Amino acid sequence: MDWKTFQALLSGVNKYSTAFGRIWLSVVFVFRVMVYVVAAERVWSDDQKDFDCNTKQPGCANVCYDHYFPISHIRLWALQLIFVTCPSFMVMMHVAYRDERERKNAKHGNKDKLYENTGKRHGGLWWTYLLSLFVKSGIEISFLYILHKIYDSFYLPRLVKCEVSPCPNQVDCYIGHPTEKKVFTYFMVGASALCIVLNVCEIIYLVSKRIAHIAQNTRRKQSTMALNERYSKENFCSDCTLPMSQLEKQPLRSQSPGHLQAPLPAHMRASAPNLSSAV
Repeated sequence: MDWKTFQALLSGVNKYSTAFGRIWLSVVFVFRVMVYVVAAERVWSDDQKDFDCNTKQPGCANVCYDHYFPISHIRLWALQLIFVTCPSFMVMMHVAYRDERERKNAKHGNKDKLYENTGKRHGGLWWTYLLSLFVKSGIEISFLYILHKIYDSFYLPRLVKCEVSPCPNQVDCYIGHPTEKKVFTYFMVGASALCIVLNVCEIIYLVSKRIAHIAQNTRRKQSTMALNERYSKENFCSDCTLPMSQLEKQPLRSQSPGHLQAPLPAHMRASAPNLSSAV
């Protein structure tokens, strides 16, 4: 398997991931892929040859090995790594789809862009990213359950007793490098559990950030509506568009001759004193 090509493909997802996604990718490559390629493959390379039974019955050792190891750890982990990284390519495919739409839109002469940033996690890409996290977590849990079911709580004994035909009677079979295999098994299970925790943390982060963004937009709309309502109440004439606080600062309009003040009634007029009669 060409792990370099696999790493190059998966590294493209890194620029569309959150901080938790980048940590997840580092854990996958450093603690799983590197350990798998460098050490685990060599430990399980001659697994069937190191499975030794105390009988010379033809086919007995092969049947007993198949009974206790229906699928090798190393092949199961290879399948797990492939399946668990496939959902990340959903994000890359969605971004590629956006880029293609943007290219066709520019080709038709439209200057307005369809997306502000094709790699930004909003709209459908946010849902694709969230779905990929759920799928990855489900795959991890499924493979852990399969490994637990097949190998009885991830435990590898030194000695197994086999009574499967064509063995003539109960035979003792010894597993090669049991302690070393047990250490690698627990390490890979721990790394898988850590990846599940990172996926859950990233799901919580994305959902909480989306809820906070929606709440912020809601508060902003409510604030805008409250300001508009207050401004509408402060308006006192049909041709006035400014609030009262600003209208008070405006200079008074000069009265035109056609709008002179009406004369006061006769009983309200102030009579001037008769100075001639007083002299």
